[in-house]
Amino acid sequence: MACNSTPMGTYEHLLLNVSNTLDPGATPLSAPLRISLAIMMLLMIVVGFLGNTVVCIIVYQRPAMRSAINLLLATLAFSDIMLSLCCMPFTAITLITVRWHFGDHFCRLSATLYWFFVLEGVAILLIISVDRFLIIVQRQDKLNPRRAKMIIAASWVLSFCISAPSFTGWTFMEVPARAPQCVLGYTEFPAERAYVVTLVVAVFFAPFGVMLCSYLCILNTVRKNAVRVHNQSDSLDLRQLTGAGLRRLRRQQQQASLDLSFKTKAFTTILILFVGFSLCWLPHSVYSLLSAFSRRFYYSASFYTTSTCVLWLSYLKSVFNPIVYCWRIKKFREACIELLPHTFQILPKVPERIQRKIQPSTVYVCNENQSAV
Repeated sequence: MACNSTPMGTYEHLLLNVSNTLDPGATPLSAPLRISLAIMMLLMIVVGFLGNTVVCIIVYQRPAMRSAINLLLATLAFSDIMLSLCCMPFTAITLITVRWHFGDHFCRLSATLYWFFVLEGVAILLIISVDRFLIIVQRQDKLNPRRAKMIIAASWVLSFCISAPSFTGWTFMEVPARAPQCVLGYTEFPAERAYVVTLVVAVFFAPFGVMLCSYLCILNTVRKNAVRVHNQSDSLDLRQLTGAGLRRLRRQQQQASLDLSFKTKAFTTILILFVGFSLCWLPHSVYSLLSAFSRRFYYSASFYTTSTCVLWLSYLKSVFNPIVYCWRIKKFREACIELLPHTFQILPKVPERIQRKIQPSTVYVCNENQSAV
């Protein structure tokens, strides 16, 4: 059944073609495979909800963790929590029963919420990449917690404005069982196709292009500064330095090495999030465009299987982010251990370090008197 605010007569020829193309007796997926995927999705719901909730609690409970970048990461975690609660359970139930039990209107609402929370998560990743670009390439560290909150609020509004038209009927939505959740369907109307293109570009292609350019510029800047530092070190005549000058030079080199390691690790963490986003969302973006534009793909016998795979992969990103935080960010890992009950804290408690007071934009400055990348 089609879920659309457009009169049903408008799609009468489309629905007739569906009945002529699809095999009514075809089984979308075997029962064991459907149940296995549903169980894995339920595990993803639990892990994604708990992991992202821990991230939000850490940022909320610790004033020292409420930096601009951590506020952005907490917002990303919150959007993943809402995605896990508002969309994934209904998809898992539909996978098991091969039937949508929640009505046409809620199907369209769940699809709108799906795009809404995904758009917000992508917007946060985009903001983080631009912030890293400004700090490392432009040496402008202007994002403070107050500005971060304003940008986060604006991103929520923008995400809502882009996703809301899908609920009001600007595009054709198909109610399962053609897919395990309400998905973009094939349409021949130019306005609906234009909205699908806008939605997919906003969710993946535009952010992917901006983030890719930002990270390439960052890598180029770090490489050039590292070469410059190496050349300066080679050009120094250590025999002309006094004992005090030699000790001062060694301290500067050690500080530069520590700062380079610190910032490289932070950049690598954001880069891993970007790679995870790309791998999880590139298939879904291509799938959405094909669904709206390719009649042959949308009415093919393998459409349900393809839909299940790409939807499962897109939900995987919600689980991926908190695992990366605990793996790559030591403060998050230590905070997670502290949140556990004392009976489960089998690891010795690491004493807290003094908070680093390094201006991010100055770490990458390299001049005649300072060797820092």
